[in-house]
Formats: sequence, structure tokens, C-alpha cells
Amino acid sequence: MAGTLTVWKFASPTGADTAVATLEDLRKQELLTVHDAAVVSWPEGHRKPKTRQLHNLAGAGALGGAFWGLLFGILFFIPLIGIAVGAAVGALTGALTDVGIDDDFIKRLKDQITPGTSALFVLTSDATLDRVHDEFHGQHAELISTNLSHEQEAHLREVFAD
Repeated sequence: MAGTLTVWKFASPTGADTAVATLEDLRKQELLTVHDAAVVSWPEGHRKPKTRQLHNLAGAGALGGAFWGLLFGILFFIPLIGIAVGAAVGALTGALTDVGIDDDFIKRLKDQITPGTSALFVLTSDATLDRVHDEFHGQHAELISTNLSHEQEAHLREVFAD
């Protein structure tokens, strides 16, 4: 089964943190396989959001800091610390486009993840989607996702794996 990059957007800066426990439960129940995850929290009045990779949830084949740094850098104009600039960034951005993380997807995320909100980004596979959706019921989450083919997921891992 191919992977899915799922983004759950929450109407509060702490919603994504609450959802991490739900994600942990889903993983323990084997309702999905988590390959990597990160949280974005954007308190009202702050110029940019706080971002963090969830190392405790990242499994084998985690994409790592370079992937999240690039994605969040593009989304929120956070300087890309630790990534060589120039040709390398161009190649990495091309890799994102190749796997469906294109301008439309980026624009949707930019429009929806704003001050006063938060988001949980998760790269998963083998998800029992209806059960997963049920588990998030009542958390006022909005789903924004993109599906990756086997080739796209392999390409993403090739470019970003730590």
C-alpha cells in the first residue's frame, strides 16, 4: 500500500498536541503505520508558528529533519537551517513536487494554517481510514491530505531519509 501524507488542521494552537495522543493510540491499535510525524502550533499574535518533529512516533524510514525543514520553510518562510542553499534546495523542492506536494497543496496549507491554529502532519501507510477518522471525531479537525504512490514514496525516502 502506498503512503499518505495527512495533515489534520485544528482550530486552536493546542489542538494538534492533543491529537498526538490519538495518533499514538491508533498506532498501538495497529490501525495505521506511522513513518514520520510533525506538529505545527501557531499561537495568536506570533509572527510564525512553532514546529517540531515527533521523534517518538517516527518509525523506520522516517524522512527526518531535512524534509520537515524544507516543507515548513516553504510553508511559513522559516529560514532553512542546516540545509545547503542553492542547487540542493532546488533539487529537494523538485522532489516535493514529484510526490504530489505541489503548489496547489502548499497553497491550501498556507491558506488554512494561520495564527490561532495548529496542524498535525503525518506520513502513514496501512491506515484503516474510517476507523482513523472516527478516532479524531470531536477534536474539530479538518483533513487536508495527499496520497503518494509507491514510486513517489520511494523517491521521497531516497531524497530525504536520514
